[in-house]
Amino acid sequence: MNYKILLAATMCRMLSSSSILYAENKPNIVFILADDMGFGDVSFNNPYARVKTPAIDALASQGMSFTDAHSGGALSGPSRYGLLTGRYHFRVTPVKEFWGYLPPKIESERRTIGTLMQDAGYTTACIGKWHLGLNWGLKDKNKSQISENQKLSYTNTDFSVPVKGGPVDLGFDYSFILPASLDMPPYTFVRNRDVVDKDIILTADAYPNELEQTVFAWDRIHTNEKDIYWERGVWWRNGEMSRSFRMERCLPDIVEEGLSFIERAAKNKQPFFLYMPLTGPHTPWIASSEFKGKTEFGAYGDFILQIDNVVERVKKQLKSLGLFENTIIVFTADNGAAWQEEDIQQYAHQANYSRRGQKGDAYDGGHHVPLFIQWPGQKLEGKTYRHTVSLVDFFATFADLTHQSLKEKEAEDSFSFYSVLQGDINRVTREDIIYISGSNKLAIKKGNWKYIDCLGSGGFTAPSRLEIVKNGPDGQLYNMQTDSLEKCNLFLSQQKKVNELKALLEKQFRQGHSRQL
Repeated sequence: MNYKILLAATMCRMLSSSSILYAENKPNIVFILADDMGFGDVSFNNPYARVKTPAIDALASQGMSFTDAHSGGALSGPSRYGLLTGRYHFRVTPVKEFWGYLPPKIESERRTIGTLMQDAGYTTACIGKWHLGLNWGLKDKNKSQISENQKLSYTNTDFSVPVKGGPVDLGFDYSFILPASLDMPPYTFVRNRDVVDKDIILTADAYPNELEQTVFAWDRIHTNEKDIYWERGVWWRNGEMSRSFRMERCLPDIVEEGLSFIERAAKNKQPFFLYMPLTGPHTPWIASSEFKGKTEFGAYGDFILQIDNVVERVKKQLKSLGLFENTIIVFTADNGAAWQEEDIQQYAHQANYSRRGQKGDAYDGGHHVPLFIQWPGQKLEGKTYRHTVSLVDFFATFADLTHQSLKEKEAEDSFSFYSVLQGDINRVTREDIIYISGSNKLAIKKGNWKYIDCLGSGGFTAPSRLEIVKNGPDGQLYNMQTDSLEKCNLFLSQQKKVNELKALLEKQFRQGHSRQL
């Protein structure tokens, strides 16, 4: 009897010690999400890149690189929704959107990656571009927030009251966010639920619409005479802005907030999860003074250099605080670069190197993204994973990392690649993947075959949409192993494969999930 009691007590002590050891060794996570940064904007991926990215390249050489990583959508909102929820964005009921004034996309009852990490004992923070909607207060509750004639002027938004439905209501202990992209109003920082500077002006009150040397390029189509347009890529829409807010300071302010959070988190015993969505190299390409003119590539190249510097500064901060060895650093992007054929020719740079198309497209250039993961404690140096992963898969991967089981109605489209991070680089973690274009056109890939359920790019590349002609195809089919540039449409000659993929796409669309629940 005494032997049994002694054995039970010994086992309890062993389990307790094991739990303490696990708690002490939980890796911190810094997740850096670039905005509109193409696969070929990273020099590790593109031998012809116009700008070197040494800090990001070091993540690749000292960690694991992914050659076939894809975002959950070809635009910011769908991609971020998929990343934070583990669910494809096309499952969300569409709502009317207007720049940074859009209502929350994520359901209040849904667990996010932030909630997942909180449940695992992590301190969590979201610092950077949000673009998933907020519940803004209204000055006059009997009027709509925005009317058509307010598009370029003041709205009915009350910036003096708490802002709800953001990161701190969705699993993040701390947040410091820009509501949407840096070319979309309102231009203001929100710390937790409060607007940092409630004194609101219009951007045109602080910046000239044009400069003396302004030359209009193709992207002038995104602006009008009341917006700010200085040169290709350096433009933003007129609208509400905090008086102290400055475009050129936005990214540095976000980075400083991120580094400060890491410093505060280092003083606590809890591990931390920092989600750090950057504002670049999305327009406006407006680099800080220390990076202007540092490349031969102009404003875009200077901005890429600044993004690379963010990675360098994060690593330096982690090392200075003794956190580096126990921190996972993820670097990726929300979608492909907005890089037209005109840009490829004029700048001699392929931002979406090795793929057709650009941001917004169903073609791979719309959602094929750079992805690098460095985890010093896991010995990933120089490893490459060549099978398909989605940013939607991080939810399930972090669940495995923290020994949590997924609930039935969450992360419906997330497949864990945690085993890959454990060294099993030959394992296929997902059988198929669905893509969503900027105009909500869907595509699906299984194995080497990719089916696009429309004609045209479905996004920013012309033609976006084509009419079906008699005896012609009504979709697109490509063998991605032999035709990664999606040039040879095999729709008519491979009808069996078309029917197979179309049926699979329709099934996963209808049933509400792609992983086994």
